Amino acid sequence: MKFYYCIFILLSLNIYGASNKGEEIAQAMDKAHRGFQGSESEMELVLISQDGTKLSRKMKGLSIEGDKTDKSLLTFTFPPDVNGIKMLTWGHRSKEDDQWLFLPAIKRVKKISSKTKGSSFMGSEFSYEDLGSQAIEKYTYQLVKEDQLDGKKVWVLERVPKTKSSYSKTHLYVDQKNYIVLKTEYYNKRNELYKISYASDIKEYRVAGKVMYRVGRLKMENIKNKKSSLFIWSKRKLGVNISERKFHKNALKR
Repeated sequence: MKFYYCIFILLSLNIYGASNKGEEIAQAMDKAHRGFQGSESEMELVLISQDGTKLSRKMKGLSIEGDKTDKSLLTFTFPPDVNGIKMLTWGHRSKEDDQWLFLPAIKRVKKISSKTKGSSFMGSEFSYEDLGSQAIEKYTYQLVKEDQLDGKKVWVLERVPKTKSSYSKTHLYVDQKNYIVLKTEYYNKRNELYKISYASDIKEYRVAGKVMYRVGRLKMENIKNKKSSLFIWSKRKLGVNISERKFHKNALKR
């Protein structure tokens, strides 16, 4: 009887340890990416159809860091039919995000509801949820395995949302060197793989003596409809002092 009891305890410790390892890696990821203070960049969103036809949209991005809430603002500048459209996100660390869309044609600010956060952002394969907060407090993490991706050692983490989400889970391929997520597999509510994102063009930045890394290109491929979308960042700066007034929903109409 004592033998079986000891086996049970050992198995329990192994499961607990594996779970803790995933959480520890997630905590290290969060620590590696925090401390940017504020950032600004120019961005391009490229929509790629099944036959390879491309449609480009350009925008400017601003973001600031907070203890409980990070805030970001995207402002479209090109082409003319989307010029002036803005999306404001308040990415909360421990509760559901708030997101608003300003449509200049009708001079209206629209709140993005939780029911529609899984829908397409501006016709792309990225959803509103994809552009929201990825705060570690909103998920549980488990280390699935250690692997290699494009010659780099990675941890594969299974991330399961604690709050409302359009995903049942995601698998993150985390670079063991810089804690950047190089690949993400997205599973729908039926546990089917239906989107994969690939990160590349990793750049190094220094903020207050801390070395930080950011993705320069992020491609999202939809397994179901065979379409893809590409985010490209340029002229990015971290450690920028930006007024919080820019991130108030009443400022969207200005």
